[in-house]
Amino acid sequence: MAEAFEQQLGQPRLHQLPFEERFALLVDAERNHRQGRRLKRLLVQAQFRQAACVEDLDFRASRGLDRSVLATLGTCDWIRQAHNVLITGPTGTGKSYIAQALGQAACRQGLSVRYERTHRLLELLRLTRSEGTYHKRLNQLARMDLLILDDFGLQSLQSQERHDLLEVIEDRHQKRATIITSQLPCGSFYDYLEEPTIADALLDRVFHRAYRLELKGSSLRQKETTTT
Repeated sequence: MAEAFEQQLGQPRLHQLPFEERFALLVDAERNHRQGRRLKRLLVQAQFRQAACVEDLDFRASRGLDRSVLATLGTCDWIRQAHNVLITGPTGTGKSYIAQALGQAACRQGLSVRYERTHRLLELLRLTRSEGTYHKRLNQLARMDLLILDDFGLQSLQSQERHDLLEVIEDRHQKRATIITSQLPCGSFYDYLEEPTIADALLDRVFHRAYRLELKGSSLRQKETTTT
């Protein structure tokens, strides 16, 4: 506010405004500064791999993206209602970009987000067990308004990893929102998890109140390479 006041002193035209209006401008400047600082902190905390944005999404018909569904997701109301989003499709069709674009939209609305590649997160949880920080890490993940689990299903899971994944999902069930991206179709998740008991419990929580985006088409990366 002090900086905004100094700027006002350097603009003679503002001196003609009533005190209330000049003070309102100072308050607006402080609010905008705080919002900008909070957004920067949320983006750093999220650890996105791409500078993705909902406004830049490619809605070409061959991808199968529905504008109305993305417009709904862009409001972030589904995050506040603790719903999930499942994004599936072949490699290179933009699953990670869409997930991170929705994550950035959440940050812009003041919601906390964490982006994780699924197998890296499970490796980290395994390490935290030996370090004695396992439950602390779970609690950190559970507090995130939105957790993005990218590349689900790329690598086979060990028994302990299945249990860890269930713990993460269980902590968030009906409390926080989760995005999962995968090359596997949703119908293959059960077979991928292998253990029927874990699969039933985990998928019941994942599929409950979930939006599903099923992408199709060839890799966008190949098209970019051909263009360049």
